Amino acid sequence: VLYAAEAYGIVNTLLHLLMTWRLTERVAPPPVDGHTVDVFIPTINESADMVRHTLLASINMDYPHQTWLLDDGNREEMALLAKEMDCRYVTRSDNQHAKAGNLNNALKQSTADFVAVFDADHAPKRNFLTHTLGYFRDNEVAFVQAPQDFFNLDSYQHRATREKKVVWTEQSLFFRVIQRGKDYWNAAFFCGSCAVIRRNVLEEIGGFATGTVTEDLHTSLKIHKRGYKSVYHAEPLAFGIAPSSVVPFMKQRIRWGQGAMQVWRKEGIVFFARGLTLAQRLNYLASVLTYFDGWQKGFFYIAPVIVLVTGTMPIVALNQEFLLYFIPYYFLTFWVFEEVGRGYGRTLFIEQYNMGRFAGFAWSTLGFFKSGLKFSVTPKGATPKQDTYRFITPQIGILLLNSVSILLGIFFYFWLGHLPVEGLIANIIWAVINLSLALTMIIYSLRLSVFHRAEYRFPIPLPARVDIGEQTGNFSTVDNVSSSGCRIYGSFPKALQRGDGIRGAIMLPAGSLPFKGKVTAIIEATNSGEKYIKALGCCFEWDNPRQRDALDLFLYGSDLQWHLNHLSERIVTPLDWLFGYTKGEGEQKDFTAEHWAVMMYKEHDAAEEQVSPGLISISDKETGSRSILVFRPISAATDIVVAVFTRRKHTLLQGKLALVGRKLDCPTSTIYMYEAVNLTEIEKWPSTSNIRVQKRVLSEELVSSLLPLSVSASR
Repeated sequence: VLYAAEAYGIVNTLLHLLMTWRLTERVAPPPVDGHTVDVFIPTINESADMVRHTLLASINMDYPHQTWLLDDGNREEMALLAKEMDCRYVTRSDNQHAKAGNLNNALKQSTADFVAVFDADHAPKRNFLTHTLGYFRDNEVAFVQAPQDFFNLDSYQHRATREKKVVWTEQSLFFRVIQRGKDYWNAAFFCGSCAVIRRNVLEEIGGFATGTVTEDLHTSLKIHKRGYKSVYHAEPLAFGIAPSSVVPFMKQRIRWGQGAMQVWRKEGIVFFARGLTLAQRLNYLASVLTYFDGWQKGFFYIAPVIVLVTGTMPIVALNQEFLLYFIPYYFLTFWVFEEVGRGYGRTLFIEQYNMGRFAGFAWSTLGFFKSGLKFSVTPKGATPKQDTYRFITPQIGILLLNSVSILLGIFFYFWLGHLPVEGLIANIIWAVINLSLALTMIIYSLRLSVFHRAEYRFPIPLPARVDIGEQTGNFSTVDNVSSSGCRIYGSFPKALQRGDGIRGAIMLPAGSLPFKGKVTAIIEATNSGEKYIKALGCCFEWDNPRQRDALDLFLYGSDLQWHLNHLSERIVTPLDWLFGYTKGEGEQKDFTAEHWAVMMYKEHDAAEEQVSPGLISISDKETGSRSILVFRPISAATDIVVAVFTRRKHTLLQGKLALVGRKLDCPTSTIYMYEAVNLTEIEKWPSTSNIRVQKRVLSEELVSSLLPLSVSASR
């Protein structure tokens, strides 16, 4: 059995190298005007708030299109939501063929040239259609697939490093490398969401494929068998909700595995799938064989248990000569995996997830022998504690078996001498690795089974003006934002209590957004032995749903949190390090900051005398350089005057910008990031007594604009 498991590993490795050796590099062609596009958003039991986010982002997309809400739940609130959002609403009397049937039902009523599909939780970026439709200039292209990215970076499948600069996800390798490798062989497949499909091709194959629980893989195979091309555009263009705990994570993977087995049985992939090239057959085979990893890993997890308890060695010669082959082989295996993974492989994390999903993968392969499997939507909310324990039972078993086997192996060695000493040591090491992986995933699964918030908070800093009681006009920094609440940093009255009212305006790129709410948390800190209020937790109370929509539209369907916090999925590989490439994906300037403060600035040479809001970095380290975020472009080499508002002081700065900047598109407008290297301090003003100093430095117009800001901040 060990030999069979290793032989399977060799086959899998060769298929992996086939898929990842060469990757496509695509640049989106401009779209052709005049096409008609229908955007399908299927739903059955997702919350109205979740669907609303997706509808908002979909409606906001560039390029003329019509958004359709396909409600398989036949719910009144969905009909009302579609009417409110001016979307086409489609429902049906039954749920036959689940998601595929829902899509086909809408396809019968649609006449558009192209159909874009998004899951109910996937909010597209504004440029999704303009970055995908251009590929259809080639009449042989049947569909264009973009990555399925996720905005909730605290999910079960996300892993962040301590410094929070690298946020890797369990699907990074697939969407950043494997799909691009499949694309090279014209074998990238439709993933069920974040894709555009040519309508006449769908009609030619009879619509979205039915009869399996993975309509996406099945539809792709039928399209490729007809000889059509597929395109994988590797740019993240939509963002959904990743499984938040082990229960939805495993249910989703099991469904994928069962569907792959059904497709294999129904269509045939290697020998009977006529119309596919050899490379396409091997690529589809690799996708299906992935789920048999569960059996291989499962045996590897119990092999040292068998050896330590029974004394039966699976390897005849475990000696120095064996180690001379074994150690370099494993070292080179891990190295090659990291290199062909282009820094997205993360061997240690992948081994942890292999431990976490091995039983689910093995179970899913039995779907080859089952019929009548039902499509199940991945749960998006909290799950009962008992379900968590049910899904980590295999890992608990591996932990206990390997722990007990180490004790028994040592006992039997001294009592019976049932193993050579090198065999004992090797298998104890093996068992320790297994139980360590199992323990890691058990602790991780239990920790993420507890939910603290119903809605994800985006780590996106924004300037705001806040009023609390009689203290009005405070400039504060907003962070950890959602449409239900946020965290506010600034200067607050000491008598503030939970439940107190709060109001103000958040400054967004598209304009100022008024809000009101209540204080839900008071975060205190100590400075020089004195306590102070560092931040407030706030829940919003919206008077107008359109205000909430404005904030949701800004937050969802965007990767701002990645750019503003300079996050990356990629790490430096050994060859990267060897050749001096040490920044990962950091070709662009790192604009991160330890803290952000609100600033109001004015350009001296601007045509209009206008004071504009923004954010400026505040660091405990005096580097002489500042990062700034603004909502409109600043002219090159212009003189600017900046008023900075922090909790302890208010400062005037003047100087020029080193225009090393980035332009970040967001759903509503644009954010511009610059580096200021020569801003010098003009004056601090704790009160209005320094107006004369300000007048000597600033123009009358700017003083008149900044004066009320300084007065209210001092108050």
